[in-house]
Amino acid sequence: MPEAADEPWAVADNRSVLACSAAAEAAGVRPGSALAAAWVLAPQLRILPRDPGAESEALEAIATWAGQFSDKVSLEPPLSVLLEVEGSLRLFGGVACLITRLRSGLAELGFEAQLATGPTPRAALWLARGEAQTLPALPVEAIDPPPETLELLRTVGVRTLGELMRLPRAGVALRFGEALLCGLDRATGEAPEPRAFFTPPERFSAKLELPAPAGEAERVLFAARRLLVQMEGFLAARQAGVRACTLSLLHRNGRATRLELGFATARRDAEHVLRLLRERLGAVGLASPAEAIHLEARTLVPLAGVSPGLFGDARTEAEAWERLTERLQARLGSARVHGLATHAEHRPERAWRAVAAGEEAATAELPPGPRPLWLLEPPRRLAEGDFVLLSGPERIESGWWDGEDVVRDYFVAARGASLAWIYRAREGWYLHGLFA
Repeated sequence: MPEAADEPWAVADNRSVLACSAAAEAAGVRPGSALAAAWVLAPQLRILPRDPGAESEALEAIATWAGQFSDKVSLEPPLSVLLEVEGSLRLFGGVACLITRLRSGLAELGFEAQLATGPTPRAALWLARGEAQTLPALPVEAIDPPPETLELLRTVGVRTLGELMRLPRAGVALRFGEALLCGLDRATGEAPEPRAFFTPPERFSAKLELPAPAGEAERVLFAARRLLVQMEGFLAARQAGVRACTLSLLHRNGRATRLELGFATARRDAEHVLRLLRERLGAVGLASPAEAIHLEARTLVPLAGVSPGLFGDARTEAEAWERLTERLQARLGSARVHGLATHAEHRPERAWRAVAAGEEAATAELPPGPRPLWLLEPPRRLAEGDFVLLSGPERIESGWWDGEDVVRDYFVAARGASLAWIYRAREGWYLHGLFA
């Protein structure tokens, strides 16, 4: 994150560095470095303990995001996710294009990955570990044998998987164990390897602990983008969008700031939601530094793809209006931005109701007579003879049950080139509305 960009930090376990920040790498610290050596290279190095629970959550988050590329995703804890992609290669333009998309997407999530493809799950896993193009070229370390087996392989001069595969099978089983031979058979496809596929959650909920407290909006947005990209993948896998989501900023002592975002139509585009989040955060402000953030979207809405029309996109104008509505909601709050719908009420001033922006409300039965677009509130008193009556009267008599009863005769009237809606009551004549 930007706030921690100049601070060297590392995750360590058993006095060894497992992962480190860019600032630590610039000082010479590397994954696998001894902790004592790392401190010599970077005296200000901040050590974070390994968190297996967080690692498991991160692996599941990657699997959830990767569901947009394949519906057959499986976990290989603690570090690997496997995708069966044969059926979706054409959809994504082939192996090279798919790997490019996976690599860039994982980088947006904040992960650096080793990617490989293989004819079997175990082959792909080993090739990714060993960073080789073929199984025979892999170093034996890539198959992750037990330490005593690895030492024995080195003792007899076996350095690569190709050298191991050339040995007699009976001798391999006798000297190195059946488990090693079984792994080789699964990698080459000689033996099946059934896998339990990952089941993603029904709703999206993700939390991100920040390396250092974020006291400025841009640092919060930088972190939030990772969760939004993760949510975009989750929704793409389901061909769905959301009409609302909530980002919670978690502060010291358990306090939280909730940022509610509402959309005029179902959305999943991370960059669009990020722009709205920037508007909302700018309006609300950041009262105190955030130590973690949590993004949640409960209700999913089907989101079909839109094909461009022959003569341009007919939705361009509607989308521009939707985006304006969303920006206003983000800046002012959803409670202050409304749409209008008709309401089953004879009194004109009560024949409407506020609805949530973008809500497709049921339309009440329209009255028989003409109605102007604009009503005056309150109606303006008129003198007799100000207007020429063109049509009417339409009697409206209602409201006796709530004590605000009205008895009015409405007319369409003209004065010059203007058309108006006026009425006569016991008290006299009133101007109530203007026709466009």
